[in-house]
Amino acid sequence: MSASAIDDFDAARAAVNAGMSPGDAARGLVAKMSPEERLWCLDGDLPGLTGLVFIGLEDGYHRAPFYGAVVERLGFPGIAFADGPRGSVLSNSTCFPVSMARGATWDPDLEERVGVAIGAELRASGATLTGAVCVNVLRHPAWGRAQETYGEDPFLVGELGAAFTRGLQRHVMACAKHYACNSMENARFRVDITIDEVALHEVYLPHFRRIVDEGVASVMSGYNKLNGEWCGESRELLTDILRGEWGFEGFVISDWVWGLRDASRSLAAGLDIEMPARLVRARDLPAALENGKASWDDVDTAVVRLVSTLLRFDDVLSAPAPSSTIIGSSEHRMLAREVASRSIVLLRNEPVMGVPVLPLVAGSRLAVLGRLADVVNVGDHGSSDVWDLQCQTVADGLRSSFDAVTVDDGDDHDRAAAVASAADVAVVVVGFTSVEEGEFMGDLESLPTEVFPAADEPAVVEQFDAWKATVPAITRPPRFGTDEQTFGAGGDRTSLRLTERDVELIRVVARANPRTVVVIQSGSAVVCSEWVDEVPAVVQAWYGGAEAGPALTDVLSGTAEPAGRLPFTVPHAEADLPAFDRDADAFTYDRWHGWWHLARTGRSAAFPFGFGLSYTTLALGGVTVTRDHERIVARGVVRNTGSRIGSDVVQLYAECVSSGAPPRLIGFTRVEIPAGGETEFQIESSTDRLAVRDPLAHAWRAASGPHRIRVARHAGDPEAATTDLDL
Repeated sequence: MSASAIDDFDAARAAVNAGMSPGDAARGLVAKMSPEERLWCLDGDLPGLTGLVFIGLEDGYHRAPFYGAVVERLGFPGIAFADGPRGSVLSNSTCFPVSMARGATWDPDLEERVGVAIGAELRASGATLTGAVCVNVLRHPAWGRAQETYGEDPFLVGELGAAFTRGLQRHVMACAKHYACNSMENARFRVDITIDEVALHEVYLPHFRRIVDEGVASVMSGYNKLNGEWCGESRELLTDILRGEWGFEGFVISDWVWGLRDASRSLAAGLDIEMPARLVRARDLPAALENGKASWDDVDTAVVRLVSTLLRFDDVLSAPAPSSTIIGSSEHRMLAREVASRSIVLLRNEPVMGVPVLPLVAGSRLAVLGRLADVVNVGDHGSSDVWDLQCQTVADGLRSSFDAVTVDDGDDHDRAAAVASAADVAVVVVGFTSVEEGEFMGDLESLPTEVFPAADEPAVVEQFDAWKATVPAITRPPRFGTDEQTFGAGGDRTSLRLTERDVELIRVVARANPRTVVVIQSGSAVVCSEWVDEVPAVVQAWYGGAEAGPALTDVLSGTAEPAGRLPFTVPHAEADLPAFDRDADAFTYDRWHGWWHLARTGRSAAFPFGFGLSYTTLALGGVTVTRDHERIVARGVVRNTGSRIGSDVVQLYAECVSSGAPPRLIGFTRVEIPAGGETEFQIESSTDRLAVRDPLAHAWRAASGPHRIRVARHAGDPEAATTDLDL
């Protein structure tokens, strides 16, 4: 079959199956599209005003996927988009722990399994494309959307994002977001990030490239400006780097509604679809094409990229969708519990009367206190919210395993002290909620209105209304109460510390009961220096999803080992971190944040990147590091000198001794160690991971000179095994 004979999408499929390249088949199909059909493919199919009312005020975001580029005459299915960082946002799907919690597992295999499960639930609800792969590096823990990414290190973020992508793309196309340097919330619609080429390519882009190399179908541009250009209109980002340097073959979509401001510039830059509605492009492109400001060649290029991607993923998307019975299935809930359990980080576990507080002794009488002790707290109330109806609280989990559990909200401190003193162990649950941190949805009235059309197209509204009548209603989660809003206000944190009321409750309870465990629920770091020495045990429990309570109980009771390791640095004080201004109009990023910033400024961490305690005693031994051509190979054992099975994450760091550049995490592996035994490990890393960006050549330069390689259990580990290699 020749390309000229392709007259619908089925024919394009047949041509690819017969050996034609997806690109050639796509060009053949696009040639059969009318000008109006080609323009239709450049934005979402929703009417700009009516459709947004459906999303925000009629629960539409959770009722159905959002379509773009559907051309019925040619049988072209377009895309059906739904979000999903912690589970499918459609229907009442399984709520998994937030991405940051999964970052704490340091387990790509486990994350791939999560991707498979979420992808299956998305596809069962009709989605074919998901924006689940949120991989912006955590520059500062005050970022409200921190919980949606995997951590502060680009290598860790890239490996977990790639694993998630592999899993998702068993069932749907994945979209990586928000490209690039999008790590502030309140100012995300206006802030201009200034960054030099070295910092951009060495810190803020490697994880995106890793996911592109994994074969991700789509990339979503960010809202912010980068070096003076809106990300959705940046030819440097979307064409020169993404496609020219990295060889990306998929399509680019905008972030929603305010993802671009100039239709012609976005098209020329390489942005393919404006999501989710007919807004700037539908209004402005026809005139721009007529007067020569925009090019039909660019239109065709964009549509070909979309069609060719769908042809490449046709085996996945044309396979039968999973049954709706998998949504919230027992298998997925078991996985959610496993993930939540493996994400929990034990930060402190001091002995009381010679015995560590954790794990809890069977039959202990427990006091569970705090405003978060018996409420569903699954995180952000923005685009990543999952409307799971079967979420279990910390108190629910502990009640299922302990007979004597008294729960108190901690509002009355005298009463809380009495409840705590009557128990063997007090568990205080503190932290944040969607009110204190999350995707910024507040003060939308202040956002630019020039993106909206004067009125919707009547024919598009008629088509939309007919479709909407077929969309079923959705049951709202009980946690909403009487709140009628689909989205919460969200935003960046105003403080990294707990509220004064939470701190005082911790102190009151600790005075009443020396065996006090503090459980922190949050999306990123919490500064706890003012109270941490007053309690013997602290665990970071994240927003743990639907099975948060049972999973935490597994760890506190000792049924499961505390396997999590921090995916970021917890400082002693906010002043130890780089500056953060959530209301900034302009900001500069460099190579130094997180554990690199603390090391550069000579500050110690309260809890370092990669850190986590165990219920047993572990140590590295017999470590060797060798270079084998372009590979760096670290070998050794992890010894368990305790009486319980243990797990650990061995981490490989490298630093160019003479450059003054930040050291890098270049490899890691998770190991399980039997009680009293040892487990061998091997970490392989390519020397490519040590390449440096040459801003004059606008290219990478191979690493050279003396490098210090550390095999460690966390960043800055004083017991790390150190080897010098000359590259």
